[in-house]
Amino acid sequence: MYKLLIRPILFLFDPEKVHYFTFFVIKILHKIPFFPAIIRKIYLVTDKKLERTLFGITFKNPVGLAAGFDKNAALYTELSNFGFGFIEIGTVTPKGQIGNPKKRLFRLQEDKGIINRMGFNNEGVSSIIANLKKNKGKVLIGGNLGKNTDTLPENYTKDYCEVFKALHPFVDYFVLNVSCPNVGSHAKLNDKDYLITLIYAVQSLNKKETYQKPILLKIAPDLNDNQLDEIIELVAETKIDGIIASNTSTARGNLKTSKDRLLEIGNGGVSGQPINSQSTKVIKYLADNSNKSFPIIGVGGIHSPQDALDKIKAGADLVQVYTGFIYEGPRLVKQINKEILKQS
Repeated sequence: MYKLLIRPILFLFDPEKVHYFTFFVIKILHKIPFFPAIIRKIYLVTDKKLERTLFGITFKNPVGLAAGFDKNAALYTELSNFGFGFIEIGTVTPKGQIGNPKKRLFRLQEDKGIINRMGFNNEGVSSIIANLKKNKGKVLIGGNLGKNTDTLPENYTKDYCEVFKALHPFVDYFVLNVSCPNVGSHAKLNDKDYLITLIYAVQSLNKKETYQKPILLKIAPDLNDNQLDEIIELVAETKIDGIIASNTSTARGNLKTSKDRLLEIGNGGVSGQPINSQSTKVIKYLADNSNKSFPIIGVGGIHSPQDALDKIKAGADLVQVYTGFIYEGPRLVKQINKEILKQS
């Protein structure tokens, strides 16, 4: 019903407006008695064979929702009812910010993709913590960390550390988002020496806590083999807990969408099917060339159970969806988990 009826209607309207409208509808429907239980009955797959234990955390199933969908931790409880094993919120910055000027979110329907240049729009860490306090451990939450757009390069680390320290009691794992192409002035964030400095700074804060929490690094799908070798070296040197591969891509070479339309859209990161094979290649390279020495969360262009299985076969321990959830609908999560069960 979603692809035949609901999606065609939603796709008639501006993507960002549809996003907030969908949030509103899901929130309202979940206030109806028994509705949450019905949704869980339809979409949730519960089986011990789906459980995955990674960096000390047991995930009920290996399919998560990627960062960027629930930026402000406003809907994680409701979204978890659609069968996700974990929800990654953010990207979270110290101060709230409106992000880049609109329009900044565009569908590539021929490609089953999206281009976005949102620019880390979020309400800021204090507001997000207020939302997370309602969780009380019910939903497994990842916190995706970033810097404010107007932060000077010498203060990047301070931004990440501020959000890390504030969020520490309220999330289960952390992600250092250093690969988003939509925030400007991020060249420093791709420098290996700076990344080591950043990781050590956050790890130092982590060691001061009673309970240490896993810290992962999110990388771009556009890295070449030499850069991926540097990532493997970085993981070995810093002992960071894992890698998320991958973020959105700046590449436009394999798109069916016309060049005129792409020029009209302008800058932004591509997600969805166009980056599927490249993100899988990145996962495989990291896994093969590190002798699978660290956990990998695979994300990028998962629109079917087979896409998820390909990433797991390539070396991903968990997977995340975002654009596929928009194009294929909520049944995608259940379909992936069912197929994983068949393979177990």
